[in-house]
Amino acid sequence: MNDHQGLPSRRDFVKRAAVAGAAACAPCIVPSAVLSATAPSKRINVAVIGNGNQSTLDIPGFLAQDDVRVVAVCDVNRASYGYKTPDQFLGRKPAQEKVDAFYAKQAVSGRYQGCSAYGDFREVLARADVDAVAVIVPDHWHALITVMAARAGKDIYCEKPLSLTIRQGQAMVKAVRAQGRILQTGSHYRSSPANRFACELVRNGRIGQLKRVRAMVAENNAVDPGPGWQPMPVPDGFDYEMWLGPAPKAPYHKDRCFYRFRFNLDYSGGQTTNFGAHSLDIAQWGLGTDHSGPIEFEDAGSEWPPQGGLFNTALKVSFRARYANGVELLCETGKPGFGTRFEGTEGWIEYGYGGVKSSPAAIAASTIAPNEIHLPVSRADRKAEASRNFIPDHVRNFIDSVKSRRDPIEPVEVGHRTSSICHLGNVAMLLKRKLQWDPVKEEIVGDDEANRMLDRPMRAPWRLA
Repeated sequence: MNDHQGLPSRRDFVKRAAVAGAAACAPCIVPSAVLSATAPSKRINVAVIGNGNQSTLDIPGFLAQDDVRVVAVCDVNRASYGYKTPDQFLGRKPAQEKVDAFYAKQAVSGRYQGCSAYGDFREVLARADVDAVAVIVPDHWHALITVMAARAGKDIYCEKPLSLTIRQGQAMVKAVRAQGRILQTGSHYRSSPANRFACELVRNGRIGQLKRVRAMVAENNAVDPGPGWQPMPVPDGFDYEMWLGPAPKAPYHKDRCFYRFRFNLDYSGGQTTNFGAHSLDIAQWGLGTDHSGPIEFEDAGSEWPPQGGLFNTALKVSFRARYANGVELLCETGKPGFGTRFEGTEGWIEYGYGGVKSSPAAIAASTIAPNEIHLPVSRADRKAEASRNFIPDHVRNFIDSVKSRRDPIEPVEVGHRTSSICHLGNVAMLLKRKLQWDPVKEEIVGDDEANRMLDRPMRAPWRLA
């Protein structure tokens, strides 16, 4: 990459495509017996952009698919310790080695070196042999990479929350649809049979008239270095300028990056967007409001860190929303940190780490009749929970959609609506006042200050236009 701050010219892209194509030719021509029984012409070539903590789950999800080949990984960090846990050693080099080692076990020779590693995602997008990309980067990069990938003709698996802001989410929807691409949002609980069953019970009236939904998010799992934190030297092999990208210029600190980026509003939305992208997504599915959302938001007792620290997302999440039909949605920090409870006139249903629970217990023991509402299935052959890891099934659903050109279980619009609830909850908690939301126009009614918070400026020269 010649200039980490500049967007590549058309000539740069052509040059990179030629170089990348030449480098990729050898690993692209691999006999089917080397990797799987699937002929190379029927495989989907995937590049994984972002090789941090979440990639340790997502990369195996792609490697598990016989008709997928991971041909490239990309990260601004070559390799280092200190992601979610101190002993995690991650980055593009470890990711590349992991992929090559997996395929080497399948190769007759016991050797395989077909996965390329890049520091700049634009070089990945310039490769004509890459069919799809997995976007597993901090939230402030989701929109730019997704929009550029769509324009480059790639299908996209984008981790949750879909966007950093509502306006960026709208741009992602527009680009994906304009280019006719497939996008799967990484809210993988949509691929849980138990979650689907719980939502079907709600949709089929097992708890009577729905009154309230409670969505739980986890407590913060990182400690703020606090006021008085000092800049640190940028580690060797880490392209910090590229990591910042469209975010404001800021001095490097280890707790600004890697896993802990989620606790700074420049890059994410805290646990509101991290766990809320799951628990609120379940709420939307059970309510049948995938293409809409609440009309009112207000703070319900959130707590925020003191000014001057490095972390500035909510310490305690607590906001209330209301749908047009009167159903109340309450999102708050609580233990065990994830779960969604639907409360009605005749009982309640909850889905979380413990599976499906209900009161009365007979509700969760009932069955869904053939003539009742049935929600979309991620994998038709998955009748029950195989484990708590639904990512392989969520990836399988994405790959099937890439091949069929039909929407996956969590398409771009659905991911956008769920992340919008997260963002609006953060705005309401920050402003400490009630907001009226128009889900059709996607704007806050009569509040210019709040509407300005629906987007963030991008640092030049990065832009979505």
